[in-house]
Amino acid sequence: MSGGLLWTDSAQLLNAVLLIVGALLPVVNPLGNVPIFLTLTHGCDEATRRDLARHIALYSFALLLGSMLLGSFVLRLFDLSIPVVQVAGGAVVIALGWHLLHYERPAAEDTPDPHVARQVAVARAFYPLTLPVSIDAGVISVAITLGANHGQTLERDLIQIAAAIFGSAVVAASLLLAYRYATRVSGWLGTKGMEMFLRLSALIVLSIGVQIVWNGVKSLLAEVGIGGT
Repeated sequence: MSGGLLWTDSAQLLNAVLLIVGALLPVVNPLGNVPIFLTLTHGCDEATRRDLARHIALYSFALLLGSMLLGSFVLRLFDLSIPVVQVAGGAVVIALGWHLLHYERPAAEDTPDPHVARQVAVARAFYPLTLPVSIDAGVISVAITLGANHGQTLERDLIQIAAAIFGSAVVAASLLLAYRYATRVSGWLGTKGMEMFLRLSALIVLSIGVQIVWNGVKSLLAEVGIGGT
């Protein structure tokens, strides 16, 4: 009997982890963030980028896990709603996408000293490399939504907490791998390929920001009875 219960709990945990990873990973899109990561770490050596990849992965893990476990509580504490978070966060994403869309890569002679580049990049580890490049408002709103469904029993709550931990770890690990080998990806694509990839990624980021804001605005308008579904 205990073996059957253990199998059931394991199956529930696996399903919950797959749900979290399946919902978050396409939105996070680690590979799509690679050209932006390389652009914002221009002039850095490989050791610096490896360190940044680890820091971003840890920050991303904390943001995802915190959003799933505490996000709903924090929103209630400050009397905020997910649509408000979407509008505010989407505006930040739009600003980042617009900046990257018009970014001009420095000339070779303008390449910064590696030590200076490291200081600049380390200062960007949380903002903007983690938030909003890696974990934007859309990801956070999805994570909060995933964590909003509480179980009916203590056992179910424990399974959801474990799933949140494992799911966040998988997504963070994907970011770690993508950024850890970002230079290798850049080498495969070449200078022209990376330039095209950066512009395309910037346009996608800008579009995602607009979509996040629009989703928030639609929800807010629906709350006051304006507009339809």
